Amino acid sequence: MTKPAKIAIGIRKSKLSIAQTNNFISEFKKNNASYDENFFQVKTIQTTGDVNRSHRLDQIGGKGLFTKEIEENIISGKIDIGIHSLKDLPASEHSDLEIICWLKRYVSSDALISNSGKGISELPSGAVVGTSSIRRRAQILNVRQDLSIKLLRGNVDTRIQKLKDHKYDAIVLSLAGMQRLNLEKEITEVLDHENFLPAACQGAVGIQSKSNSHLKEFFSKLNHIKTQFECSAEREVLKTIKANCNSPVSVFAEIKGEHITISCQLFDHNGEILFKDSMSDEKYNCLQLGKAMGEQIINIVGQKKINELDVLNNDFDYTPKV
Repeated sequence: MTKPAKIAIGIRKSKLSIAQTNNFISEFKKNNASYDENFFQVKTIQTTGDVNRSHRLDQIGGKGLFTKEIEENIISGKIDIGIHSLKDLPASEHSDLEIICWLKRYVSSDALISNSGKGISELPSGAVVGTSSIRRRAQILNVRQDLSIKLLRGNVDTRIQKLKDHKYDAIVLSLAGMQRLNLEKEITEVLDHENFLPAACQGAVGIQSKSNSHLKEFFSKLNHIKTQFECSAEREVLKTIKANCNSPVSVFAEIKGEHITISCQLFDHNGEILFKDSMSDEKYNCLQLGKAMGEQIINIVGQKKINELDVLNNDFDYTPKV
């Protein structure tokens, strides 16, 4: 195996991306102490999603908003690898690229942070909840149509500050992101999977490089097989139904022993559940299971309806009817 002289890493310019990169480098150094601190060269790259911080994500392209520019830098050879939050990475990957290393997944759940310290079921009617996710918007409406929903963009720190400035009564964020930034003390409630099943690959970080790169073998000791199988199954569901990270779909796979179970929920934009089911198989059949789940969704909901759900035609903000 050829050992590279140095590795150029491309990431988004955010505290969370930096935290994820530091974790990756720290894990690498545990088994590779001989590499000096200059071995990794980190380059921050501004993505479309970072530039358009006030717009709805579904209205500025939907797919690859936080990954496209990083991928272009890998393909051009300006960087060797990109480090992504896997839920941001489109399920239909560029043919010249592949995920060469799957880091161990953090807890996949969503978390609620509220000014009052009240959980989702305790918030008073009309309370304003912030999110930028069409999925989370639909899930909130599914359990509490008496709450108001207001678009919330920005990085984690910005979102929390907007909450503390009382522009919102509560906000919903990824638990894993809060953990990586050591902000768990801010969390009011970890939302349950029954009502708030997470987005595909939420809580997972992937290392992307050119297809057939020698770096796949180089980083093989860091690869977490359980995360790879689970997230690959989840991505296969999205790939099969041609959904993206803005679709109101929740997918979560979990390996226990030798078997893997995929749970999936699909909502309309009013919070009604269009599909809800779970399927199991042997863990080595994870991709086949993901495809089977996707095909079942298509059979029940229809591809035309699934495609329509990628874009929210109504105003993102929601005010309950009096």
